[in-house]
Amino acid sequence: MTPQDFNQTHRAASLRAFTDQCFDLLVIGGGITGAGVARDAAMRGLSVALIEAQDLASGTSSRSSKMIHGGLRYLVAGDVAVVKESASERATLHRIAPHLAQKTPYVIPTGSVRSKLMLRAALWAYERLGGVERADYHEVWSRDELAEKEPLIERSRLNGAVVYPEFLTDDSRLTVATVRSAIDHGATVATYLKATNIRQDQTFSVEATSTLPGENHEVTIQARAVVNAAGPWVDQVCGLEQPQAPRLALSRGVHLVFDHADLPVRNTVVMRTPDARRIFAVPLGHYTYIGTTDDYHPEYEYWPPVTDQDVSYLLATTQRAMPAATLSPDRIVSVWSGIRPLVGDGSGRASKELSRRDEVWTSPSGLLSVGGGKLSAYRAMAERIVDTVIENHGFVGKPCTTADIPLPGGNAVVLASDLTGIGDVQAERLARLYGAEALSLTGSAGEEALVAAEVRQAVQKEGALRLEDYWARRSSRAWFDEGAGLPVLHQAAMAMAELLGWDDARKAMEIGNCHDIDRASRADFQASTTTQGAGDDCRAAG
Repeated sequence: MTPQDFNQTHRAASLRAFTDQCFDLLVIGGGITGAGVARDAAMRGLSVALIEAQDLASGTSSRSSKMIHGGLRYLVAGDVAVVKESASERATLHRIAPHLAQKTPYVIPTGSVRSKLMLRAALWAYERLGGVERADYHEVWSRDELAEKEPLIERSRLNGAVVYPEFLTDDSRLTVATVRSAIDHGATVATYLKATNIRQDQTFSVEATSTLPGENHEVTIQARAVVNAAGPWVDQVCGLEQPQAPRLALSRGVHLVFDHADLPVRNTVVMRTPDARRIFAVPLGHYTYIGTTDDYHPEYEYWPPVTDQDVSYLLATTQRAMPAATLSPDRIVSVWSGIRPLVGDGSGRASKELSRRDEVWTSPSGLLSVGGGKLSAYRAMAERIVDTVIENHGFVGKPCTTADIPLPGGNAVVLASDLTGIGDVQAERLARLYGAEALSLTGSAGEEALVAAEVRQAVQKEGALRLEDYWARRSSRAWFDEGAGLPVLHQAAMAMAELLGWDDARKAMEIGNCHDIDRASRADFQASTTTQGAGDDCRAAG
């Protein structure tokens, strides 16, 4: 296996590797937090194992707003430490994975001189506290400049805008790249391997069972330390050891994707909702997405629903800010909905008011669990967690170097213009998702050849085991592709079948699973649209 490859095609052998030794650290959870912890610990010289019950980033870490925030909102709340860390981490990610931290201007329309001055004062403080480079300082647009640069925004009650840069990422690919880096530094990793029991004597014994269709493997993993980084399922993993009161308060966030022609913003536009929240319209390639909602959601779900109320909430705010946009539920290309594992405080406050800070707690046995946290600061959070593990268990570790070593694909900057043999649309997409590794995907022209190359990359280097893994999390075609990526499923399934030994029944099941996910995600609001349309037809006939 070449460096940075994550290949699980020989599944039995992959799982046997977990029984060959007693690891210094076992990480439960393959989201961005678990990935960051595994990478940091492995780079410090600890022996590390990581297991994930489904696929990498299959929960929260593939359903974020895909933004690397510098922390301006936390300055308003007076949390200076979070502002400093967020701004610093933003710069770090841009350094180690430039393709996964792409700069995008944020446009915040202002309605009065007072609001503009207040926002500028906050940004001045933010820029200095966060060590922001002068080239990235904010600027002010007049009303005429706003009309010229973002003509879609309704300006009758505005006096201009304040503009400052933030960064966009692909959260799934950031997680995968982080895990691959952990593997390159010696970590042992398996997906579709669910922890089912945790025992502790002198060391931890964690029993785990395969969740991959057609498998019945079971393993017992020995480790001196265990970090529970299971995201929304942290409380459930804690319960494997002993019953305890839940610590998390789960909230649900929804995003809607449109063709860019329907919502042709040129920059990320920040919009204020009637309940005093802020949502975003974000241009990405040939698409624009809007989000997010923020509501309590008590269920533990990999694919939480998108309701008619969610769609109405997002569309109403966007339509009010940009009434000329062509928006309606039937024009939605794709949707995603995810669960945030916030740490509850028992206050009864709305989910939007709960802190996004990470919190770490330790059970009597020494099981260390982490809840909350932000995508933007995942690396620094992982560094703190590994510091705690080393201190608690007396491990000898090297200094942390995760801020200096590039992630896979981040060792060189590749532009769309560097990629030949494919159209401009795909070239931009590949450079953004794969970075320097995009160069190995463009040897043959044509969509079918590109899909096959992406599948090979997903299976042989990125650990994909199901069609859903490629469709939703390795290629992002489920969100940002024509027809929500459904037209390429057959081609992708054929390519995966050759690599993973699937028969026709398994191919059909994998394709059907992806269609079911897409169908279920639209069920509530499409049903409402259909009912409304039928009512309109009846009234017209009457």
